[in-house]
Amino acid sequence: MRMAVFLSGSAQATMDYAKEFARTLKGGDVVLLEGEMGAGKTVFVKGIALGLGIEDEVLSPTYAYMNEYGGGKLYHYDCYRLTDGAQAEALGLTEYFYGDGICVIEWPQNISDVLPAGCIKVKIEKLGKVNRVIRVE
Repeated sequence: MRMAVFLSGSAQATMDYAKEFARTLKGGDVVLLEGEMGAGKTVFVKGIALGLGIEDEVLSPTYAYMNEYGGGKLYHYDCYRLTDGAQAEALGLTEYFYGDGICVIEWPQNISDVLPAGCIKVKIEKLGKVNRVIRVE
């Protein structure tokens, strides 16, 4: 499924696609999730969680910076309020990049200077109210 393009016509379709995408992931993977506000990044993470067998409610970690799900199986980051990698390091967020869990990072460009090599990029582009183009690189 890597290097793929998917046209989504609903939030449910985005979640279903992310659920399938999750099956291609392995412990230690870092996924960079790019897209404007309201593009569906958190919806995508909800699908990843379901694909990993995690039934916890997935919420945007905007104020917590990172939420952990499935006992360390999935780490969901929101780096919107960070200005550089030094802040992520000071908060201890970068320590999880080298563990056995899967890290999914919203707004990764804000901490690009501390991201590990070999990250998987997922870009979500809005095409109107509900349609999206999802690109996996």
